[in-house]
Amino acid sequence: MTETRRTTSGHEGLAFEEPLSFEIGSPDKTAVDLPRLPDGTRQHADGTLGGLRRQGPIGLTGLSEPEVVRHYLRLSQKNFSIDSGFYPLGSCTMKHNPRLNEKLARMPGLGDLHPLQPVATVQGALELMDLVAHWLKTLTGMPAVALSPGAGAHGELVGLMTIRGALEARGDARRRILVPESAHGTNPATAVACGYTVEAIPANARGRVDLKALKAALSDDVAGVMVTNPNTCGLFETDVMEIAAAVHAVGAFFYCDGANFNSIVGRVRTGDLGIDCMHINLHKTFSTPHGGGGPGSGPVVLSAALAPFAPLPWVVHGPDGFVLAEHADDTGGDPVGRVKGFHGQFGMFIRALGYMMSMGADGLHQASADAVLNANYLLARLKDVMSASFDGPCMHEVLFDDRFLKNTGVSTLDFAKALLDEGFHPMTVYFPLVVHGAMLIEPTESESKETLDSFIATMRALAERAGKGDVDFFHEAPRFTPRRRLDETKAARSPVLRWRPPAVDQAAE
Repeated sequence: MTETRRTTSGHEGLAFEEPLSFEIGSPDKTAVDLPRLPDGTRQHADGTLGGLRRQGPIGLTGLSEPEVVRHYLRLSQKNFSIDSGFYPLGSCTMKHNPRLNEKLARMPGLGDLHPLQPVATVQGALELMDLVAHWLKTLTGMPAVALSPGAGAHGELVGLMTIRGALEARGDARRRILVPESAHGTNPATAVACGYTVEAIPANARGRVDLKALKAALSDDVAGVMVTNPNTCGLFETDVMEIAAAVHAVGAFFYCDGANFNSIVGRVRTGDLGIDCMHINLHKTFSTPHGGGGPGSGPVVLSAALAPFAPLPWVVHGPDGFVLAEHADDTGGDPVGRVKGFHGQFGMFIRALGYMMSMGADGLHQASADAVLNANYLLARLKDVMSASFDGPCMHEVLFDDRFLKNTGVSTLDFAKALLDEGFHPMTVYFPLVVHGAMLIEPTESESKETLDSFIATMRALAERAGKGDVDFFHEAPRFTPRRRLDETKAARSPVLRWRPPAVDQAAE
């Protein structure tokens, strides 16, 4: 859609049209005074430095200090963030990050540590990591945890690496992994990266794993099964213990994707379900920053059968305090190796521990209940005007599909674009893939009833407008964003990653 300037300046009130820094700056400006070169530096009167002469411009722009401040402030105002509005992405848990956590992570003695310091000088840091491990093991009922994985998908990889390590240790060359069709896309990708072939398991009419199909696919060449629980349809896998028993009966291992663990914290312990390993997204469950605000952190809890294969390093209790076991000979196990530089995302451990300790066991128990309550409140208030994909209550996220938009000329994408004009970040759309035109909404436990009521009123109004056939309204949305409807396919396939100055027409001879 062609952009139309509605004002002379391009700005609209406090919504500024902000070009790239290259477009508003010039090489002859700078916001700083550079220091004189130290004595002895070979600087010649002819402008060369060290005998070298610049052959052309270096391609950097220059801005004054006020221009720098305004430029980046204006760019920041174009970001949608959890601090500015409701962010109901399904399966992503975009919830409030308490500022207490940030304060703790910046405390002297924590924020200024170096990973190469002598162990004797970082006893408090190692104790903190040990305490994080203790909380994670307690909440999951698992005997061991690997802290080092850098994100959820990295944790998946580590989980499958420990499974492969356990199988190889017993001389078992299995090479097949079963993955439900509703799993996160990283699950099958991780299995392939670990050298396995993947077989998809369908869902049943209730949105859960088809137990009969799973059992039919099990054999002595299956290394493991990867199940997300609660799953990506926002539903608890009610057959999970029977799945675990069937998997173990053929000598395989049960991996659980713990991305949705935030909905069962303090209520269901992973180990009690017969699960062998599960990664935990600290940015989803324990309030550390998500996405660009990261870095991520994906610890993996392990059963007794997989614990010896956990990657290095391990924090262990030594005779003179905490020490890091960084070599296989120090562990008494058979670790799969090292999967990350140093010891994991220490800043995320601080934030997660701050959250867990400030919430306490009772607070975590309440948070998971509130997450489920909020999602079911949305379901109850919207199911008469939208089409819920499955019968019955949901867990922490509610899934709708596009049946309520049938014959309206409005698509799931159109509906999501209209939400942008209303000041809400859209829900996750077209995922999970097992549901046509999916709209997956996760309100999290940190949103108030007032916020949810405002969102519900907006969703109901949009559904009513779509039902009345106001197609142009949806096809033209969004109207009030810095950019309107874009060619998203072209943007994904042919992104412009480098700015180039516009060509200057040469005067005719």
